[in-house]
Amino acid sequence: CGRGPGGRRGGRTDMALRCAASLAAGRQPRGPRREGTVRWSSAAKPSAVKINEKASREKILTLESMNPQVKAVEYAVRGPIVLKAGEIEKELRKGIKKPFTEVIKANIGDAHAMGQRPITFLRQVVALCTYPNLLDSPSFPEDAKKRARRILQGCGGNSLGSYTASQGINCIREDVASYIERRDGGVPADPDNIYLTTGASDGISAILKILISGGGKSRTGVMIPIPQYPLYSAAISELDAIQVNYYLDEENCWALNVNELRRALNEAKAYCNPKVLCIINPGNPTGQVQNRKCIEDVIHFAWEEKLFLLADEVYQDNVYSEGCQFHSFKKILYEMGPEYYNNVELASFHSTSKGYMGECGYRGGYMEVINLHPEIKGQLVKLLSVRLCPPVSGQAAMDIVVNPPVPGEESYAQFIKEKESVLNNLAKKAKLTEDMFNKIPGVHCNPLQGAMYAFPRIFIPSKAIEEAKAHTMAPDMFYCMKLLEETGICVVPGSGFGQREGTYHFRMTILPPVEKLKILLEKVKDFHIKFLEKYA
Repeated sequence: CGRGPGGRRGGRTDMALRCAASLAAGRQPRGPRREGTVRWSSAAKPSAVKINEKASREKILTLESMNPQVKAVEYAVRGPIVLKAGEIEKELRKGIKKPFTEVIKANIGDAHAMGQRPITFLRQVVALCTYPNLLDSPSFPEDAKKRARRILQGCGGNSLGSYTASQGINCIREDVASYIERRDGGVPADPDNIYLTTGASDGISAILKILISGGGKSRTGVMIPIPQYPLYSAAISELDAIQVNYYLDEENCWALNVNELRRALNEAKAYCNPKVLCIINPGNPTGQVQNRKCIEDVIHFAWEEKLFLLADEVYQDNVYSEGCQFHSFKKILYEMGPEYYNNVELASFHSTSKGYMGECGYRGGYMEVINLHPEIKGQLVKLLSVRLCPPVSGQAAMDIVVNPPVPGEESYAQFIKEKESVLNNLAKKAKLTEDMFNKIPGVHCNPLQGAMYAFPRIFIPSKAIEEAKAHTMAPDMFYCMKLLEETGICVVPGSGFGQREGTYHFRMTILPPVEKLKILLEKVKDFHIKFLEKYA
């Protein structure tokens, strides 16, 4: 409670008695104060505590002390342009006048945010799983109840609120394997090779995490397409790996050329160890759909160069152009024969977020990994177990994607009507977007064969490029910022995805309803013409 005379500890019995007396009287025992110190007491009133304001302690976490790999991460889809769009939305809500009444966020593939209606059957099953009392309700169809009961039986305590196995609920992994076999015309799939994930992004990050090793010139190189989805460059930066760019052929509808893969690989060998090849099919942001011959060439290249293949196939349901067809890398690999199928290591990814479902918020997904070394399979499960399990509602949503109603079930007619409506509407909007962009002077847009984005090439005059430099901005960022400020349309500059030097693009989703999309495209047209006139 205090010190004796002269600051020495002494008279402990007397001190104890004085302390007891003070406490009995409702007073706090007092000892000598030190200058500049504050003693916290739970009994003290806030006004009685004076905080030393002479100097604030330095922060432990600063931009200088933080993880440099995290600081290097960039994710253009939610980058500066989107932050600016949020600021403008706040200003509009405050009544600040703009030359537009709303911000149209065409920067991200968020289908439901753009007005797409959920698939009834999927929501029914997830609702039944979430609140099992509804299983007694006559308002829900029996085929939905049957799936919900099966999913709940795979959950601890028959509850969606319980943890699952780190790989995901077993019966859902079985359904994923069955789906892959149906999709690929009987190519076998093993549920033990299926890993349910928090969206496809979680699986991609996990596989990259386990693949990257070495230092200096032996550091793992990851080959990614340019333009690319920024998840890849962000994950590579975070993991301190080496990004190896290969360029898609814009003049040939963003085709993938194996000669370009070989160029990129050979150049990269001088400074890293390239051992991962990432493919996005259908393409994001470019919308191309790879043909069978291209996929065969890529697989042969990966086999020849001993590369681990990552096939991002989340847009496999989104194919619109006549003559285009989705081919999974797994199927083509199998059909190329045992020398390839038994040796090429391949991870394929799918998600609830895209396709006709558009269920981004559930964060459902899966990856299938084949030809993985048995000991590495154990390491992968260990890595996934750190995050315990993917969201269980997302697992349930993924199950309905791979196990939808079939002919003869009562929900089939409505399900197929809703699915076809979404996909037909997207195909219509893909063609509309391509046609309208190609009518604008100084804009060229390749056919949108698949996915849900346009990636038009835009001409930016040299005068605008100089002004962009004066604002320390990339020219296409400058263009997109002006577009946002003058029209309220939010798109993502091509520099956020990568592009050939001297070319400029932006990515725009085709998800808005048709009438709103037409207005959006007309606004882009008017803006672009004025932009050219101003900076000509």
